[in-house]
Amino acid sequence: MTELLKLNFSTLAALAQKSAGITVACTCSPVSLASWESVPLSLDESSLDEVGTLFEDYFVEPTFEEFHPSGTRYDSPTAPIAPRYFPYNRCTVAECRICGRHFLRYTEAGGYFVDRRIRLLSAELLIDAAL
Repeated sequence: MTELLKLNFSTLAALAQKSAGITVACTCSPVSLASWESVPLSLDESSLDEVGTLFEDYFVEPTFEEFHPSGTRYDSPTAPIAPRYFPYNRCTVAECRICGRHFLRYTEAGGYFVDRRIRLLSAELLIDAAL
């Protein structure tokens, strides 16, 4: 397994801006991915190329604290994307070969389940919030 490139905030912001500049309709998923969603069965994950990771250090457990200064929730399409906070601090970033957009992905592991999640990387929601 190849180690993923660690993405800093400026690189992440550039990827988000690139995605924001795409004006064609997304054909890779019929489900809106503006907020965190379970990876839809209709999404062909083989069309996603891993670009990098937001993990700071694989040997240090990142925080589970979320960042919602305006009262949003985890599953809100307007929730900020703050890379140092959960779940972004556990994400990889992938680019879709079909539409060219970038997506955040992570695996939610509960007591009795594992759920792969995905969300569009949105430039307007990206914030460099300190812990």
